[in-house]
Amino acid sequence: MQQKHFITDYKKVQGLGTAHDGVEHWWLQRVSAVALLFLTPFFLFPFARALGAGHEAMLATYASWWNATIAALFVITALLHLRFGLQVVIEDYVHSRPLRTGLLLANALFTMAAAFAGVFSIAKIYFSA
Repeated sequence: MQQKHFITDYKKVQGLGTAHDGVEHWWLQRVSAVALLFLTPFFLFPFARALGAGHEAMLATYASWWNATIAALFVITALLHLRFGLQVVIEDYVHSRPLRTGLLLANALFTMAAAFAGVFSIAKIYFSA
């Protein structure tokens, strides 16, 4: 004879929902947003200053270890923030399971590739100067 198992409301929510993810994703989104608040001015001012001055000025700007490090941190943080944000939108609004899986994979691959390309470009400028 088979026994019926009764699951209490607490037991249903104890596993942190169907994704078993809880609030970790929410915290990562907020932490990356706060990090961008601090990194953005340090990235934008040197970039804007060198933007109209030509190729040599841009190379000279990112030959500095400080500017190169800030730029790399900015690129990584911005793309992680983008990945988390797009993931939430895809999970909330795409209801077809195969399409959602494909979009989540594309989101992860695109943001990782863009982060690699950005950091590689900054490193190439820094180490070639």
